Amino acid sequence: MAPLNDTNIEVLRFFLIGIPGLEKSHFWISIPFSSVYFLSLLGNFTILFFIKTEPSLHEPTHYFLSMLSISDLGLSLSFSPITLGLFLFGVHGIHAATCFAQEFFIHLFTVTEASVLLVMAFDQYVAMHHPLRYSTILTSSQVIKTGVLLTSKNIMLILPLPFLLQRLTYCHQNLLLHSYCLHQGVMKVACSDNRVNVVYGLCATLSSILDLLFITFSYMMILKTVLGIATPREQPKALNTHISHICAVLIFCVPVLSAAMLHQFASGVSPMIHILMADVFLLVPLLMNPIVSCVKTHQIRKKVMGKFCSKRSLSMQ
Repeated sequence: MAPLNDTNIEVLRFFLIGIPGLEKSHFWISIPFSSVYFLSLLGNFTILFFIKTEPSLHEPTHYFLSMLSISDLGLSLSFSPITLGLFLFGVHGIHAATCFAQEFFIHLFTVTEASVLLVMAFDQYVAMHHPLRYSTILTSSQVIKTGVLLTSKNIMLILPLPFLLQRLTYCHQNLLLHSYCLHQGVMKVACSDNRVNVVYGLCATLSSILDLLFITFSYMMILKTVLGIATPREQPKALNTHISHICAVLIFCVPVLSAAMLHQFASGVSPMIHILMADVFLLVPLLMNPIVSCVKTHQIRKKVMGKFCSKRSLSMQ
């Protein structure tokens, strides 16, 4: 950061407030945060373990699930340690460089999840419309290339954000009304012109919204196909194969879009609403992949239950 004149003090540290007015309850608030953090790590590592070790799960659909798990793990590790340090131990201070790095990884893994959900919707569309050509259209090499392409695109999209924050002057405004660093929250405390940050942040948001629109269009086409080729009795069974992916999209989209719209277009809303939505925006999607994948993806559920039952039967002998 450029040095400031005598009337200003350069901010090298920010202070995370957490949830204003509930400072005495921060320990109790840490319980749902730590529970979600633990369940997210356990669930996603379990998914990755079974996809890695079970040859029957070595197919594009489950590779995409593994990408989603990696994104969830990255998101968990990006915000949970600092947030739990705030709520459990009262560690409010965070170095500016650490803050900028945290917001980069949070936004990176968030847009990566949107991109993976988009590819999964395309995967479902191809399986529905071209079942005989599915194995030739989506091969293992194509999945790897898609993963590399998505990662590269998302890094290029999000990489400017921390540098745009670094160029701003923060003066005495170093209190962040969140439990972690977000681009929107940090740029609002700057005392210099942040219009470039606002415009680029809006462009990054629109990019993710575009992904979500393509996801919606894909599932509309899948729904149209199911209703067109299946009898009324077969339609629920045909739709059931897509329910897990639709649930995953809804669980991810609703909090993310709500938080983004609040930041961009609802400046007059109570700060408490912004804070709560920012927490929901990260907490809810973290449980999406473990719950939806294990409950609705019968191959993974079968493997998990098989391992659990076999260990239980051995312990009873």
